Amino acid sequence: MLKRVFVAPDPGRVRLRFASRAVIGIGLAVALCGLVGHSLVAAITGGLAALLALFTVTDPTVRGQSVTTALLPVVGLPVLAVAAVLHDQPLARDLAFLAVMGAGVYARRWGPRGHALGVFAFMMFFAAQFLHTVPGQLPELYAAVALSLCASSTVRFGLWCYERRLALPAQPAPPEVRGRLRVTTRQAVQATLGGAFALGIGQVLSDERWYWAVGATWWVFVNTTSRGETLVRGFRRVLGTVIGIVSGFAVAIPLDGAAVPTALVVAIGVFGIFYTAAVSYSWMMFFVTVMAGMLYGALGVLDAALLWLRVAETAVGALGAVLAVLLVLPVTTHAITDAWIQKALRCVHACTAEAADRLAGSTLADPAPRVAELEVLLGRVRLSLAPLVHPLSPLPARKARARQVIALLDDCVREVRGLASIAADPDASHDARLSAACSRVEAAVEALTAPEGPRGFHLPELSGAAVDPALAHLHGLERALAELVSPLSHAPRAAATNA
Repeated sequence: MLKRVFVAPDPGRVRLRFASRAVIGIGLAVALCGLVGHSLVAAITGGLAALLALFTVTDPTVRGQSVTTALLPVVGLPVLAVAAVLHDQPLARDLAFLAVMGAGVYARRWGPRGHALGVFAFMMFFAAQFLHTVPGQLPELYAAVALSLCASSTVRFGLWCYERRLALPAQPAPPEVRGRLRVTTRQAVQATLGGAFALGIGQVLSDERWYWAVGATWWVFVNTTSRGETLVRGFRRVLGTVIGIVSGFAVAIPLDGAAVPTALVVAIGVFGIFYTAAVSYSWMMFFVTVMAGMLYGALGVLDAALLWLRVAETAVGALGAVLAVLLVLPVTTHAITDAWIQKALRCVHACTAEAADRLAGSTLADPAPRVAELEVLLGRVRLSLAPLVHPLSPLPARKARARQVIALLDDCVREVRGLASIAADPDASHDARLSAACSRVEAAVEALTAPEGPRGFHLPELSGAAVDPALAHLHGLERALAELVSPLSHAPRAAATNA
């Protein structure tokens, strides 16, 4: 796992910039809270608000990101107030928490903005439980949140807005699957019922720290769609938490809340969360757990029993998520995987068409955004196939096919990326054979995404690849698409539709 984190490709050093900017933005927010005299509780609340603003706001444009960031307190502060008012009313508090959880998941149907606002609302309620917020603290907490969002936004949109120079793709919406309910509706129901299970069992384990179980259920659902993805995410969450707890015994407990070392470790934790999020959920959870342990130490309530309780509550939360996706309106791994693969294949064709138009002399055609979109879609395919390629998967034949699909889609991305790179060269010449090759790519995609299941197609004798680099990439793309016929034809959907 360490190799995956530190050797994983980082085009444009986006992950490094993302993590470094987060440390600066959150550090500035907390420092300003301290300078104006806010309490430690308010500073933690403000730091959390800054972290969420920098982490969850993923609109494809800078303007969209700024609008979403401005809307965060609009949804978050009322939720914080509700949580504080209901602090001493357990039944009403629990029902309100579950309602916020369900609404937060449901909001994902409105894309990245809905996702960010849902996460912020949920985490404001969660923070109120973590910090035992009461109504009398609200004015100070509101001020801390506003100050912190201004500070983090100054860093993100003013001092270091690297997005202005990068073509960042929009996060694709979850694909639709067969059934009467949309994926987001199903997940909202699942999350609410899974959260209710976690809340009930979590309170049996601890009437003070039960919220960790609900939080675990929530975060297991984030960025997952099928039951297989949720199972893998639950396992990785528990694994990362356990590793983080072990580190907590070595770091957090000995430091016992000492200010300077605690601040340093928290900064490292923030960097780790942002740097590893895209490549390893387990390591991200490791850094979250270490950071949470340090905050408990700063609040003066950290001990070994609390760390082990965190493991138990996390396990309960993961179990709640697993039971919900298995028993309540399940969405199969294969249905979601098939939908993501079809999206990726259609994007391959769109990339090819844009590149061919550019090579033909069109000044309006630009394959770069499509290539960025394809990279994101490939990431979603990987996430969806993760249950099948997991080391503990008991299905060797499906594991082999899943790995083959990933490898061939990697080949497609590599060829499309090379084609786009050539198209970006103003001196690149147009070969008449490009149009024919693009037509064959379109036909191949149509055959692979046919409603009745993937169909085989004729791959002509390819020549001339050494003469024209663009044509070489197109020929490589054709080969990869042709080799996808076999693994996709043996998928459960294809078998069912061809029956």
